[in-house]
Amino acid sequence: MKRLIKVKEVFCFVILMNTFFSDLSGKMFTFPVQNNRARVRLITNKQEFRAVTVCHRSFTDIKRDHGLFSLSTSGSANSFLIFWDETNKEMEARVKEQKSEFRGLDYKPNMWHSICTTWDSATGIVQLWFNGRPTIRKFVPATSAITGSTMIILGQEQDAHGGGFDIKQAFVGMMSDVHMWDYVLSSCEIQSYVDKLNFTPGNVLNWKALEFEITDKVLVEPKSIVCH
Repeated sequence: MKRLIKVKEVFCFVILMNTFFSDLSGKMFTFPVQNNRARVRLITNKQEFRAVTVCHRSFTDIKRDHGLFSLSTSGSANSFLIFWDETNKEMEARVKEQKSEFRGLDYKPNMWHSICTTWDSATGIVQLWFNGRPTIRKFVPATSAITGSTMIILGQEQDAHGGGFDIKQAFVGMMSDVHMWDYVLSSCEIQSYVDKLNFTPGNVLNWKALEFEITDKVLVEPKSIVCH
């Protein structure tokens, strides 16, 4: 008598991670898929911030909530978060879980936007610079330093330290020229960044000397330029 043997197939899902150190001048990260895995971790050894400036350029056509820059620490998932709220049509900056909303921004799809966000623990003041235009200055009750093991993610929004990603908040599009400083840039320095003039690169994250780790489907490509 023949014996029938049932073989169970076991599928293992492997997430590949690659670590790089590179000058990304003239390049961009492309996030071409919507899932809760594709991301870039930006690596820094710094674990204390009494002030922050983050500048980046992004390009997307998604019409839903999405994270643009997510810094978590061991004590706070939203230690420094830049997030677009599609329902309320506002850019949110969260510092140590405290939220500021910035409205009236012309966040058009399918074009590059330069966004700089600043915070100073000495005053609790948060401000956004959108395509070179400053918003009003807002106070958040976050007047002590951001401390702890730092995890910085592009492409996903952290709801837990290094994880808790939601596919409905994933970024799809392109991102470039990411810099981070541990102090508040002056308005003239921010304008120089926006206008792509000479400026002091980030002393925490420097696009021209960036250590990063790619997980899943994220590409490093030459920055797209529209020819006329």
